[in-house]
Amino acid sequence: MLVATHGLTKRYGGFTALDDCSLAVPAGETFGLLGPNGAGKTTLIRLLLGFIAPSSGTATVAGHDCARESVAVRAATAYLPGEARLFRRMSGTEVLDFFTRLRSGCDRARAADVARRLDLDCSRQVARMSTGMRQKLALAAVLATEARLVILDEPTANLDPTARAEVLALVRESRAEGRTVIFSSHVLSEVEATCDRVAIVRAGRVVFEQPLDRVRRRHRITARLRAPLASLPPAPDGAATIRDAGDGIMVLDDVAELPPLLGWLATLPLAEIRVEPVGLDAIYDTFHRPGATARPVPIS
Repeated sequence: MLVATHGLTKRYGGFTALDDCSLAVPAGETFGLLGPNGAGKTTLIRLLLGFIAPSSGTATVAGHDCARESVAVRAATAYLPGEARLFRRMSGTEVLDFFTRLRSGCDRARAADVARRLDLDCSRQVARMSTGMRQKLALAAVLATEARLVILDEPTANLDPTARAEVLALVRESRAEGRTVIFSSHVLSEVEATCDRVAIVRAGRVVFEQPLDRVRRRHRITARLRAPLASLPPAPDGAATIRDAGDGIMVLDDVAELPPLLGWLATLPLAEIRVEPVGLDAIYDTFHRPGATARPVPIS
């Protein structure tokens, strides 16, 4: 595994910012990190880069211990922080010149190409750039490297839709070139469009982790019965998690195979039914917006 954590924990006094985090990210994978502000995503990234020391547990990047060999870890990593700070008196061209000279394996021509694709005017002084322009400039510096690991913390923040789409294309290209990408974002659709696997972080803990191809196969069935039943007939083993939502509504979560469930549902006195792909949005709701429910639609 290019990135691995085992029981990684960070405490500040009585506050636990990251709790018992164990993850494994293989080389060549784009790994999505989801969660609201304060969930622990940035703490995890800072621990990986060796910017802060763990309270307990371990983390490695490219075989290097993140706490004891942080310089080697950062040599193998390109990092875009959530709020990149750039030299305000320099022009965009001077910033890219500086970073590509500073770091080995950083391609000045590639930096110029990324800036061009993002429609960035590098002749302008950084102090006179908008927030979105500075974000583009930081992306050009980061994505010009040949680092094995690329960590992007909110890379599309403050960007217009055209630039957002280009950033996602650049992320996919990085993966195609064999680099590993950790993609932290609040935008579920961006993670769904670019990542191979996703983890959801809540209150410092990883509460969900799954390959996205499996997420796309998941469905939720919401059904209303015409009359209450004393007991349900046995459902196919392991086909779904069944819960009573009240008012005669039954919800079947984590449905991987529809045919067995549809045949079983046909034996029930159904009044209404809704079958929908779960997607990241519904899974995220489960952990961060409890109580969000979809109402069933009548059977036609």
